[in-house]
Amino acid sequence: MTFTITRLGHRGDGIAEGPIYAPRTLPGEVIDGEVINGRIAVPKIITPSPDRVAAPCRHYKSCGGCSLQHASDAFVAGWKQEVVRTALAAHNLEADLRPIQTSAPRTRRRAVFTGRRTKKDALVGFHARGTDTITEIPDCHLLHPDLLAVIPALRALTVFGTSRKGEVRFTVTRSDAGVDVAVTGAKPLDGQMLMTLASMAGEHGLARLTWDGEPIVDIVAPFQMFGGIRVVPPAGAFLQATKEGEEALFSAVLETIAGAKHVLDIFSGCGTFALPIAANAEVHAVEGDAAMLKALDQGWRQATGLKRITTEVRDLFRRPLLLDEFKRFDAVVIDPPRAGAEQQFHEIARAKPPKVAAISCNPASFARDAKTLTDAGYFLGQIDVIDQFRWSSHVELAASFTLK
Repeated sequence: MTFTITRLGHRGDGIAEGPIYAPRTLPGEVIDGEVINGRIAVPKIITPSPDRVAAPCRHYKSCGGCSLQHASDAFVAGWKQEVVRTALAAHNLEADLRPIQTSAPRTRRRAVFTGRRTKKDALVGFHARGTDTITEIPDCHLLHPDLLAVIPALRALTVFGTSRKGEVRFTVTRSDAGVDVAVTGAKPLDGQMLMTLASMAGEHGLARLTWDGEPIVDIVAPFQMFGGIRVVPPAGAFLQATKEGEEALFSAVLETIAGAKHVLDIFSGCGTFALPIAANAEVHAVEGDAAMLKALDQGWRQATGLKRITTEVRDLFRRPLLLDEFKRFDAVVIDPPRAGAEQQFHEIARAKPPKVAAISCNPASFARDAKTLTDAGYFLGQIDVIDQFRWSSHVELAASFTLK
């Protein structure tokens, strides 16, 4: 039997009537293949889409990191914008979507690798989708070359620090001073290991090495620049995927809150938005991770020319900011996790600050929370769709809300 792909699912798989799912296919394509549990794992393309292109990366078929390299850039851009429109339409919302901004190849500055020992050495790479197979990716077209350059170091750490049957994970972050490596799932530390690991980090030129939360060596502070302010995030801390994406998000936020004098930054992280905003406004930054807020505070104290920033450690899901706590703010910036922040948006809707800049990496949860604000009298203005996750199905956006 043959099947015709009618649309893409939220993970980028093609979907035929049934539904039958087929990876690396595009709408309009006619395919063939064995159907197992509603899925064609290895589809044969009989009639290709005009939007089909040759994948630029030789690892594409075996690596689990990308899902849309077989599609033209124009198709992916249009599809991601349509994902946002569809999510909004589910809540009877519309907005002005500006042209998508897509990060260039080889600019991803953060990745999580998996390592596993072999008989003679080690494998370090990404898990193939839906399997425990590790694919090495020395010629990856997504990651910044600085991340690929430390793979030999990760391989050596895998051999030294894991059992034969175990796996270890490396959160690897490019900083302005070098590569920061945070290791989880490895052997427990002992005194001799500390000395050896510190030596290995130095030999391979790592900026910092952390082992299951324990600092091993900090050769040079792995700092990031947020609007010209130097910050040293804690090991493994959240960071926007690309520098270009971060700058695009901040530009959209700044446009929304222009003229504000007192800004509330909710889910502030290490200060991606709070620190640059403080050039023109006082900021209160709220975040559940104390280490990230400490990094933000230190960055602010060491900078010059910034207005006051105060910080508050708070579990925003158990204790969202309440009505009275919004009184002194004329703008709110909120950048929640993928699940959104349903209760917090209800409190924002009650408090009615004049301007809200909302960041989201999940159009579905964003649309739900956006509906809460529009029902409370907010106007949903422009949305910037920002593709930091090139060749993947992930969609990020920045939206502007103003009180009518």
